[in-house]
Amino acid sequence: MRMDAGARDVRAVRPVREEDLPGARELLHAAFRTDPVSRWIFPEEERRETWHPLLFGAFLEGAFRYGTAEMTADGVGVALWFDARAEPVGLDETGALLDAVDPGNPRVPGIGAVTGEVHPHEPHAYLQALAVRPGLQSRGIGGALLRLALDRCDKEELPAYLEASSERSRIFYERHGFAPRGTPLVLPGGGPPMWPMWREPGGG
Repeated sequence: MRMDAGARDVRAVRPVREEDLPGARELLHAAFRTDPVSRWIFPEEERRETWHPLLFGAFLEGAFRYGTAEMTADGVGVALWFDARAEPVGLDETGALLDAVDPGNPRVPGIGAVTGEVHPHEPHAYLQALAVRPGLQSRGIGGALLRLALDRCDKEELPAYLEASSERSRIFYERHGFAPRGTPLVLPGGGPPMWPMWREPGGG
């Protein structure tokens, strides 16, 4: 069922379980493999197909172990969140996972360096990734995942932050109360822009 922009999807959302990790990693790869930033990190398609699943597998593992990883009950959407109110735990472990992704490719650590320069220091919830199975987008699935977490943020009076990696995602997040924070980031070497975005509690 297709829903308009103001509608709310009622599908069930639950935490990612250990047995969900392989499927969730594949979903993240499928959803982001043609994303402008993913294409910048791995410009060669064959290399992207090899290393891109491992990159998002590291993000997923970090959120599963040390943050909040949630998915729709039917497994077609997943969201990765981190609570930035305290010093992140598991940083060394997550960093070690990323170090094993495409060794020698400076763009893997480079993306973290670029986004880290503008990452907020004040308390917030950080959305690292939101993915919906290709072919099922624009049906309210991503909105349902996002709304659940933003409702928690509103109850806790906690802002939320993310970096939108495409014009399409920037517009999507604006519909949910996010606004640009500062100027867009431009990745080096002619890379695509990324939009830091911030949402105050009650902004959606």
